[in-house]
Amino acid sequence: MLRITFAQLNLTVGDIEGNVEMMIAAARKAARDNSDMIVFTELALCAYYPGDMLDDRHFIGRIEEGIATLKRASATLPGLHWVIGAPTRSEGPGKHLHNSLLVVQDGEVRLRYDKQLLPTYNIFDERRHFEPGADVARVLRIAGTQVGFLICEDGWNDKGADYAANPFMRMADAAPEVVVSINASPSNVGKREQRHQVFADAARRHNLTILYVNQIGGQDQIVYDGASFAVEPERGVVFEAQRFVEDVRTLQLSDGHFSLNGNEALPSVPTEGLPTMAFYREQIVLGLRDYARRCGFRQVLVGSSGGIDSALTLALAVQAMGAQNVAAVTMPSHFSSTGSVDDSRALCGNLGIPLHTHPIADLVRQYERQFLQAFGQPLEGLALENLQARVRGTILMEYSNAFGNLLLTTGNKSELSVGYCTLYGDTNGGLGLIGDLYKTEVFALSQHINESAGREIIPQAIIQKEPSAELAPGQRDADSLPPYPVLDEILKILIEGDGLSASEYDRARDFMQRQQTSKKGRELIQRVRLMVARSEYKRRQAPPIIRVRAKAFGSGRQMPIAARYI
Repeated sequence: MLRITFAQLNLTVGDIEGNVEMMIAAARKAARDNSDMIVFTELALCAYYPGDMLDDRHFIGRIEEGIATLKRASATLPGLHWVIGAPTRSEGPGKHLHNSLLVVQDGEVRLRYDKQLLPTYNIFDERRHFEPGADVARVLRIAGTQVGFLICEDGWNDKGADYAANPFMRMADAAPEVVVSINASPSNVGKREQRHQVFADAARRHNLTILYVNQIGGQDQIVYDGASFAVEPERGVVFEAQRFVEDVRTLQLSDGHFSLNGNEALPSVPTEGLPTMAFYREQIVLGLRDYARRCGFRQVLVGSSGGIDSALTLALAVQAMGAQNVAAVTMPSHFSSTGSVDDSRALCGNLGIPLHTHPIADLVRQYERQFLQAFGQPLEGLALENLQARVRGTILMEYSNAFGNLLLTTGNKSELSVGYCTLYGDTNGGLGLIGDLYKTEVFALSQHINESAGREIIPQAIIQKEPSAELAPGQRDADSLPPYPVLDEILKILIEGDGLSASEYDRARDFMQRQQTSKKGRELIQRVRLMVARSEYKRRQAPPIIRVRAKAFGSGRQMPIAARYI
């Protein structure tokens, strides 16, 4: 019988001392539970992913001090095996570090395993810093049980599609009674179900029992959802930890079967996770909460236009930060409708947050006068429209500087895709909450928030309003863009392609195929393709956005600015 404690902790990148303190506290809990082994996550000591901090010798020295501290702490809890993820030095040719798993017990390292498969796709770039480990299986007998060890990507290549090596094959040859996999697996829609499928298939194929322990928390644009789980070869996933929260619990393994406290039956694990809108909400809320906390912000700020994007951003911000820590500013111009201000007022009343009013009409007129005086021609058209956005962006940054609030941008994925935003205007800020949501999803998530609350949080007047930037008389988004239900289907194929879920991909592909049957449809696709390409320079300068999909703007989509796309 083996008692295993998994430590699904919200660790902070670079906070070696703080992470060590959390790990020691979890280990003490494991000792109180009479556990034989506590399992931390991939690179837990420094948290995932430190990027080029790994090139700093001082940083590596701090990591080694952290390992030494954990070794000393392990000596005070005799018998407990600590499974720790940490960078370690590589002695051979190539990169100077390994992404390693250390098993520490009674002050000594009993086993070291170096990650073999180093991902370099999407948001990952591990080969930039790490050298692959040897193609060997590492096992250790703990409390009479043969335990094997893997690190994250090592478990994702059992079909042999992405790498020449398959660590699961070596592991099966070693015939452990349980495999412990430590992970920092980012969350996106459908990822939980994908993990369950991949590891349940591998467990069945190789007759292996697996414990999968995952990181929790937001780090820049990436969110880790935790949701650690246990897999048995015949039954599949038999246990799942809490999602989007820390969880430290002890499981018991006997004769290849997991249980709680030896006799407590494991609850059934549903195949499907959260509904999509509920998932988006949880992911964004955790992402904002951790981003603000780690960057030292206690309060946030949103420019409230009376439109759906700023309304949803405010509603999500209130859930993440609390109403007392959220402020809104409405900045009506000459072209703003009375309804926009009234709708902002109603929204903020529903949310219980202050709404500050800072009109911009006089400021814009002064800019117009001075432009004419300086350059000899009137300020008009697109230049005048963008000026209004930039004046608003400046006011919001003034507030941020004066009061210390983190400014949240409100652009959605549809608008960011085609450049329907103003640099140094509505793109100002430190973080975007809905930048990975298509416009149609913005409407759907707004409805979900109201339905979940059982009351009108976001006024129906906002949800039903035709989208408009209100930068010119009678302006509508539809004057410049295809209808959002049309635009979004095209964008999904152009940006995400087969990274979409099967059902979403089939729907978008069928739509595109129908468009291809007419000259008008083909011209529309070409137009959207060009808009996406020509807006890359804007996205490169925009704030980070919280990632909820498999393919998001930012580090997961690296495209050149100066290139010919058509």
